[in-house]
Amino acid sequence: MNLAALMIADSRFPGGGHVHSGGLEEAVARRLVHDEASLRSFLVGRLRTAGALGAVFASAACRGRYEELDAELDARTPSPAQRRASRVQGRGIARAARKAWPSPALAELLRVTPRPHHPVIVGVLVGEPFEAAQTVAYHAVTGPATGAIRLLGLDPFGVNAVLARLAPEIDAVAAMAADHADTPPEDLPAPSAPGLDLLAEAHDRHHSEEVRLFVS
Repeated sequence: MNLAALMIADSRFPGGGHVHSGGLEEAVARRLVHDEASLRSFLVGRLRTAGALGAVFASAACRGRYEELDAELDARTPSPAQRRASRVQGRGIARAARKAWPSPALAELLRVTPRPHHPVIVGVLVGEPFEAAQTVAYHAVTGPATGAIRLLGLDPFGVNAVLARLAPEIDAVAAMAADHADTPPEDLPAPSAPGLDLLAEAHDRHHSEEVRLFVS
């Protein structure tokens, strides 16, 4: 894995991902996630849907076509709250990337879309389809997993064991996504998760009415 992928995947990277739980906070509030077993189910579902979608677009972003990818990812993300969360995280990564990895590709991305989606800017920075997809797929589960430790007080060792056992599934999603690196943006797969969309919208509404730990 190249250095950019390792740094972006690191929770210490200043991209703002630590304030997003990927819908887990709302799932916990509704008692859908309450222990390691239910957390694993949530993570698998998120990986195979929102995670796979992000991975596909990260892989495709390694080939350019940024404006089309931005529009197509918007079209595949029906939840306004999820679209905002993706762009907020993308903007956070962009701030750090301007300092760490200035390049013509990054400049072109930010020219056509100043607030890029998270998967697209990860693809631009990592540059290799499998590794870009792997990074985004990993992000799809690590954010909620970290959130579970904070929200439920789960054993960090147990939660990290859950993550470690997801490695084959993360790699499988990344491999599928890498196969679509050269697929035209309009033909990219669109795995959906209506349940996650509903959780995101409910969390966004509750976040405006009461104090929540996570933005999403």
